Amino acid sequence: MKTRQYYILASAVSVGLWLTSCDSKLDIKPVNTVATAQALSTPADLQALLVGAYNSLGDADLYGGNIQRDAELLGDNGDVEWTGTFTAPREVYTKRLLVTNGQADITWTDAYRTINICNTVLANLNLALAADKDRTEGEAKFIRASMYFELVRMFARPWGDGDANANPGVPLVTTPTAVLDASSSVPRSSVAAVYDQVIKDLTDAETKLPATNGFFAAKGAAAAQLSRVYLQKSDFPNAANAANRVIASGRYQLVPIDEVFDLRENINGVNTSETIFAVQVTDQSGTNSLNTFYGATDVGGRGDINITERHLSLYGADDVRGQLFYEDSDGLVRTAKYLNQYGNIQILRLAEMYLTRAEANFRAGTTVGATPLTDINRVRARAGAAPLTESQLTLNAILRERRLELAFEGTLIHDLKRTRQSIGSLAYNSPRLIFPIPLRETTTNPALVQNAGY
Repeated sequence: MKTRQYYILASAVSVGLWLTSCDSKLDIKPVNTVATAQALSTPADLQALLVGAYNSLGDADLYGGNIQRDAELLGDNGDVEWTGTFTAPREVYTKRLLVTNGQADITWTDAYRTINICNTVLANLNLALAADKDRTEGEAKFIRASMYFELVRMFARPWGDGDANANPGVPLVTTPTAVLDASSSVPRSSVAAVYDQVIKDLTDAETKLPATNGFFAAKGAAAAQLSRVYLQKSDFPNAANAANRVIASGRYQLVPIDEVFDLRENINGVNTSETIFAVQVTDQSGTNSLNTFYGATDVGGRGDINITERHLSLYGADDVRGQLFYEDSDGLVRTAKYLNQYGNIQILRLAEMYLTRAEANFRAGTTVGATPLTDINRVRARAGAAPLTESQLTLNAILRERRLELAFEGTLIHDLKRTRQSIGSLAYNSPRLIFPIPLRETTTNPALVQNAGY
């Protein structure tokens, strides 16, 4: 691999291991489907199904990386180049999706499969041991809410674009579906109804989840996801409070920038004390699809996405985040965040909570937990960047900091939509920035209304 002056050597990294290898759920073989209700009869069966929900959540087309990839490609405005041969991501990158887009289809299908597993777990909580019941319910609701949140953000008009109570969201299904028949033809609930369900599930999950839970979802994961939901709705007081609960718990700490992501090569993934929730990947199980598309061929990737000078120029000379890049053998620049093909995929991490609290407090005129300036400078200090002064702290400065810190992590299109920024010549609410409802779904379910433009 050809190096540049900003490349951080992967072999020099040491990271704190967060996952708990003795967690009893690791000894349970996951189950991803349930043929009949009779397949569930013991507490162990229920836990196996719950682990299956995590496996499904970590699928390559969900939190295994493609959801994050598509959020970056759809929101890209010149920071990356897509050079791959796959048609579906290219359509996302060019903002010219067809109704037959294969990625939209599989994202929808896999998300609803994951939701159905969670619904089955929740419908059979009577099988859970008393000591496990709250945790089991909380984990299933966290996963279900996460999938509905991703679906409503990608397949529906953004919050604030018209009337959320009238705009079609996605079908809300909260009971198990074992057989597809006429009763399975569920119409799209409103955007507001989907957000309400997501908030309800995450609020319940935060109440019921333990403070620590190995590498499975814990209380902090539910609160962190809630902060994202509230920020997407521009509900700044609740966004600040949710992020503050994560920070104030004291269970997570910022780590040196070269430890945030796994910069080793071909080594089983680990979490750090900054990790709130991550998809677990090893050489035996799991998929890091972000490595597949962002990684060079000599680190296990396809090299489909390279980083442009436009993005690299955003980092100041003293900002070590500008060193999280490397050149491949062809001289193309890649992000080092996904250098390790077996690296865990960070879904929620502490730095985002500081950024969310800073923005939400700034917009609301509050100082929940800390001042916006303190939070922004905490993140900048970790990156080696000079602190901002009070006069330099503007909304644009906060949003810029968010872009630098969370680059290529799957937040781009959602941040652009909620802040109503254009992507090239497209307005934030352009129909071209919304995924089509899969053609197969609208064909078999006449109750489903297709999105505008398809």
